[in-house]
Amino acid sequence: MKDFETIYLRIREVSPEHHFEFTDSPFWILITTILSQRTKDAVTDAAARSLYSKYHDSKGLENASPADIKAIIKNVGFSNVKSERIIEIAKIINHEYNGIVPDTHDELIKLPGTGSKTANIVLTQGFGIPAIAVDTHVFRVTNRIGLIQAKDPDHAEEALKKIIPEKYQIEFNPVLVEFGKNICKPVSPKCDICPVSEFCDYYHNVYVMAKKVRGKN
Repeated sequence: MKDFETIYLRIREVSPEHHFEFTDSPFWILITTILSQRTKDAVTDAAARSLYSKYHDSKGLENASPADIKAIIKNVGFSNVKSERIIEIAKIINHEYNGIVPDTHDELIKLPGTGSKTANIVLTQGFGIPAIAVDTHVFRVTNRIGLIQAKDPDHAEEALKKIIPEKYQIEFNPVLVEFGKNICKPVSPKCDICPVSEFCDYYHNVYVMAKKVRGKN
């Protein structure tokens, strides 16, 4: 069993602060997270800012046309689907939740396009409720290190819940995202400067072995 706290605190120490375009609005955190799926951060943030500037809240967004939304978010991945989806979400929140974003996982995942990861981002960043949001960075890093051995994000979420104390759950996703973008990259991870390489399965089983092979050639 690896020492989660030692590993996590070392990762947190080298990870830059994660930028959230919205920090005080569960609704816009929800919309931004949906836009972010298969989309780079800078593109997501620009689209979310433009939507906010024009529509302000769920009532404004409910009355927008899909064509207008699509024009604003045209650089976002799957803009056709997302333009209709976020209008539908605004309508549901206004008419079924009295304009207030629900603050439970079970209710959030009922919203169109809102899976467990998105729901947990809203819970942690919008409401300050402990939860584990597993995106591609969290899934890759935790499996690479060997903190968990999970075959998909749902299994990863359940496994991580068992080892991450609640006091770290709200900040866990943003910290791991920055670590995954800057050090534990999808391709060519920077194992030589990683602060947790001594604990990492990938480092010992792949990186070190590859260096030995290169040294022989």
